[in-house]
Amino acid sequence: MTSSLTVKNVTLKFGGLTAVNDLSFDISPGSISSIIGPNGAGKTSVFNMITGFYRPTAGQIILAGNQLVGKKPSQITRLGMARTFQNLRLFPNLTVLDNVKSGMHSRTSQTVWGALWQTRAQRREETFIEDSARDCLRFVGIEDSCDRIAKNLPYGAQRYLEIARALATKPRVLLLDEPAAGLNYEEKEDLIALIKRIRTHYELTVLIIEHDMGLIKKISEKVIVLDYGQKIAEGTPEDVLSNPRVVEAYLGKEEEAI
Repeated sequence: MTSSLTVKNVTLKFGGLTAVNDLSFDISPGSISSIIGPNGAGKTSVFNMITGFYRPTAGQIILAGNQLVGKKPSQITRLGMARTFQNLRLFPNLTVLDNVKSGMHSRTSQTVWGALWQTRAQRREETFIEDSARDCLRFVGIEDSCDRIAKNLPYGAQRYLEIARALATKPRVLLLDEPAAGLNYEEKEDLIALIKRIRTHYELTVLIIEHDMGLIKKISEKVIVLDYGQKIAEGTPEDVLSNPRVVEAYLGKEEEAI
C-alpha cells in the first residue's frame, strides 16, 4: 500500500541546536496515527516542517507523491494538507461561519474583477463556499453557532471550529496538534468519536500530536515516539507504551540502588 505521507531522513537544525534528527516514518492512507513524546521532543517542529512553516535542513517530505520541501504553506494546503494548532489560531472577532469560509480561500478561483462586478460565476462560488462552510460546521456539531463571534464560543467549541475550518480546505491529510488540550473527560470522548467520523466520512488520513495517553490508546492505530528530536519507538499503542525506552523518556531512568 502506498503512503499518504512519507517523512524520509528529515533533520531540522537551528544554529547549533538539532531539533529533529534523521527522522523517517510512513503514514498509511486512511489511518489514524499519533506522534508522542515529552515536552521539547520535536513534535510540533515535525508538523511545522510538514506544513511548510519550517524548511528541513535535510530530508524529504512527500504527500501523495508530491515533494513538499521548499513549498509555501499555501501551496501545501492546496495539495491536500490541513492542520490545527496547539494554541488556537482563529479569527476571534469574525463570526464562526466567516472563520470556516476563510479556510476555503485556497480553493477559490474567482478574480478580483469578478468580486468587484459580482459576476454570475462569483455569486455561484460564494453560494458554494457558504454551503460548504455550513456543512463543515454541521458535521462537527456547531452549526447553531454560525453567527456568533468566534471568541465568544466556549473553549471546546472553539477547538471544533478550528477543525471545521481545516476540513473546509478539503484535505487528504489532517494534522491535529493537541486537539484534546483543555478538554474535560466527556469532551475528550466526544472528540475521539468526532475524529473517527471525520476519517470515515471525509475518507482522509489523520495524524495527531497528543499528550493524553488515554486518548492515544483509544484512537491510534500507529504511534511514533520522539525524544530529543529522534524516533525511539514506532508501533501499536500497546507495544509502544510498554517499550522500556518510551517509559524511560517519560518517567526518567530509575536511579540504581546504592
